[in-house]
Amino acid sequence: MSSRVAAAIDAARAEGRGAFIGYLPIGFPDLETSIEAAVTLVENGVDILELGPPYSDPVMDGPVIQDATQAALAAGFRLRDTFTAIREITRRVDAPVLVMSYWNPIVQFGVDRYADELVAAGGAGLITPDVTPEAAGEWIAASERTGLDRVFLAAPTSTDERLDLIVRSTTGFVYTVSTMGITGERAQLDAAARTLVGRLRAHGAERACVGIGISNADHVSGVLEYADGAIVGTALVRALAEGGIEGLARTARALTAGTASSATSA
Repeated sequence: MSSRVAAAIDAARAEGRGAFIGYLPIGFPDLETSIEAAVTLVENGVDILELGPPYSDPVMDGPVIQDATQAALAAGFRLRDTFTAIREITRRVDAPVLVMSYWNPIVQFGVDRYADELVAAGGAGLITPDVTPEAAGEWIAASERTGLDRVFLAAPTSTDERLDLIVRSTTGFVYTVSTMGITGERAQLDAAARTLVGRLRAHGAERACVGIGISNADHVSGVLEYADGAIVGTALVRALAEGGIEGLARTARALTAGTASSATSA
């Protein structure tokens, strides 16, 4: 089955630019507004949506996203709201929707059941930050059965053997992280991400997208000199928290402007 996520990245490439992937938590500040916010991202240049169901123990999220997800949980978010949101978003916009979820809620819900619900809602696949390919046999089987994309993470600490496994197991794109801890000096992070993308290419990765605390159009443009897509989360969540839908739209437009300037150097 063809990958809708890969197709969106390839379509951006055909236009001479990199892809822009935007993350928002579902249910923040409430379910209805989070749906409107996701639609707003696509209307302002985002190619692929990455939506995060709030989770009670978000160990891999920074403080801005943690605050938003805790607010969503306090407002009454339930796992089933994930599918409600995706169904409404995909009814209104064509961009593929990936769910970025911790693994425990999916296991609790049932892997096959989750996959079936995601397909029925119009979702494109899953990003699974805390499960590795060798531990994801049930999910790999479910994704092959349903045609959902499965996006695994690669880090600079990954061995060549692990990168090979990640590339072989991933569809859509490899999610490339430049650090597994708190973000530090940007220049060092950028060098780490650039090196990692090079290693992934050597292992056969056709599409690698980078998320490294990107917060302005220059960062986007810089990443797209060597990667196929730029992933932004915190800057968008902050914009929604501080400026509502209008503030989010302005920030999305400003960030996606950086995809065009990558065309001459990519």
